[in-house]
Amino acid sequence: MNFGFGQGRTVIKFTAKRVLRAVAKGARASLLTIAMAIGVGAVALSSPANAADKDAKTLVLFGDSLMAGYGLNQDEGFAPQLQSALNDRGYNVNVVNSSVSGDTTAAGLARLDWALVEKPDAVLLELGANDALRGVEPSQTRDNLAQIIEKLKAQGIDVLLAGMMSPPNMGADYRDEFDSIYPDLAGRYDLDLYPFFLDGVVADPDLNLDDGMHPNPQGVKEIVGRILPDVISLLSLDPKTALSSDN
Repeated sequence: MNFGFGQGRTVIKFTAKRVLRAVAKGARASLLTIAMAIGVGAVALSSPANAADKDAKTLVLFGDSLMAGYGLNQDEGFAPQLQSALNDRGYNVNVVNSSVSGDTTAAGLARLDWALVEKPDAVLLELGANDALRGVEPSQTRDNLAQIIEKLKAQGIDVLLAGMMSPPNMGADYRDEFDSIYPDLAGRYDLDLYPFFLDGVVADPDLNLDDGMHPNPQGVKEIVGRILPDVISLLSLDPKTALSSDN
């Protein structure tokens, strides 16, 4: 919803930015210094822990501020809480947060190819809230989501579509057309559907930030708990493991 940036950077991106900033400021960085900096990133990526991650499934979160962690500390957003929930149940899954606050479905479509660099096994797609807030024609939202889904399916990527609902102030006609987008697309493309991403959280002041739109840490926890079985199913993980690991 509100504009911001998603969480997470790779070691190499972080290292490269530091080197470039140092050079831009006129620092006398030797070739050895630069080589050592790049080496740190290479070692981090080739360490045993990262080698083991090659066997993990990769889930990309592709959404807006609701998944980007807007207004929350780094460990409080949807991505880290979902990662923790999967880890706690013994699942070998890498959750990659490719969500950007403020994104519409059009913006998501424009940056989709960049997000797929991670070569994910599955994508949790959550876009459309900002379209509704801005009064974007539902037909355009539908078309953008359809194109995103078709690109994902063309690469053999499994998709869990998280539905959105129109704000009540948009009127009945807009609401009916917008709210039908997600079940219609799920049926058309044979997708798993989580009907409403904010189910159990929307309009509850105890589960939202002061803006009334974005979930607070407890609200995110509620969403994770509700959507977790669908994520497990999407990734074809053994649900028995999750059940046996619950406290």
